[in-house]
Amino acid sequence: MAGFDFEEIAEDYLARRFPGGHRSVAGLARARLDWDEAYCRSVARHFDRADNRAATPALERAYRVLHRENLRQLRALLDAGLRVEPWLGDGQPYRDSARLRRGVDSSGVLYVYLTSAGHGPGGGAGAHPMREPSPVVLGGVRFSHNDVFRAVHDVFGHVMHGNGFGPRGEFRAAHCHMHMYPDEARPVLFAEQVAQISWFYFGPHLADPNGRVPSRGEPGYVPPAQRPYPEQKLLEPPDRLVEAFLALFSPP
Repeated sequence: MAGFDFEEIAEDYLARRFPGGHRSVAGLARARLDWDEAYCRSVARHFDRADNRAATPALERAYRVLHRENLRQLRALLDAGLRVEPWLGDGQPYRDSARLRRGVDSSGVLYVYLTSAGHGPGGGAGAHPMREPSPVVLGGVRFSHNDVFRAVHDVFGHVMHGNGFGPRGEFRAAHCHMHMYPDEARPVLFAEQVAQISWFYFGPHLADPNGRVPSRGEPGYVPPAQRPYPEQKLLEPPDRLVEAFLALFSPP
């Protein structure tokens, strides 16, 4: 067993990155989630209708913060002894979140499904801050900033507290990981995580004529493996949606 304590790594990182800032991920695994599918559908509709706009100066600054923090988090993981490698095989490296956790825990290696291999419409091509090349080269592959984000989010969002890949697990992963960033990065974190996940699971493209997304076993249900990835859009979510997301969580 590799024996990583990722919560301890995160706490040490936060103490060094935000000294005196009283930031912590301890206890977030037990936070209560007041699940609200109506909220998910409203976020999905907003994402679906949003134009893929040109980056404003405020968005550019927020993405620069996100890039910087992702690189620092990746360095913390590498310094702790985790190996991060690009996945160069067929399909995805992990069928589900349980296999992700077991694989990382047993081997000490995280395989990253590259943006160039799987993304939304366009396959990861085109101008977007997350598709820009990062300074990171691992396994002979230069990671995009989106690849770096996938790596740190897989660990600090999913592996650390055992959050799954379903909608509730993804919301918990986003909520937990958000605590490791400055507040100015929250709008783009929301766009890259919460908005895209909401569209993937509750988007209008999945809805029946009554606006309801069918559940597993019902007519019209589309399994996640057959759903399209969301487009990676440049958008500035309204504050009310970001604040409503944070309000879904409360102490246990």
